[in-house]
Amino acid sequence: MRRAVSGLRTCMDKTLEVTLILAVGLLVLDVVWGVFTRYAIGQQANWTEELARFLLIWVSLLGGAVAFGTKGHLGVDYFVGKFHPDARKAVAVLGHLVVLFFAGAIFLYGGFQVVRDALAMEQMTPALGWKMGYVYLALPIAGVFMVLYSVENLIETVTESTAEPDKSESQESTSETSSKTSSKTQEASK
Repeated sequence: MRRAVSGLRTCMDKTLEVTLILAVGLLVLDVVWGVFTRYAIGQQANWTEELARFLLIWVSLLGGAVAFGTKGHLGVDYFVGKFHPDARKAVAVLGHLVVLFFAGAIFLYGGFQVVRDALAMEQMTPALGWKMGYVYLALPIAGVFMVLYSVENLIETVTESTAEPDKSESQESTSETSSKTSSKTQEASK
């Protein structure tokens, strides 16, 4: 099971990596072209600003999914770090379930509703003439990745071991090592 999950994760990572590289590259080219046409030619292409806005939406949402998948989001774990390992695991599972619910309800369900409504109303972008539903597809697509990453993180958290070495044993071995080192140092100095 873990092998299948790992394979899915690798596929998702590569897909998002390539998509984001292409989107950011296109965003840079679009902004450079917009600046060039505005200042060198004197007449900015009317579609560059709109395309940059839409690309930024896609990059932000898909980049957020990547950050979630790689556990790169900011987190404060000071208090959770003081919990017993079993309690830490329970809090992590609860966190994954909350994210799973949020990504499923807001990004997937809500995103598909927005896309459906925009396509039904035939709402179009002013400069590019695209259907806004295609722009809004960023929400459910990012939601799919977040849900899959959340399920993968949940499986990983549930199946990992919570055993950690006893602190008193590690302190004893550290004190024994330091006393041996200090006695060797004293013998060497004599």
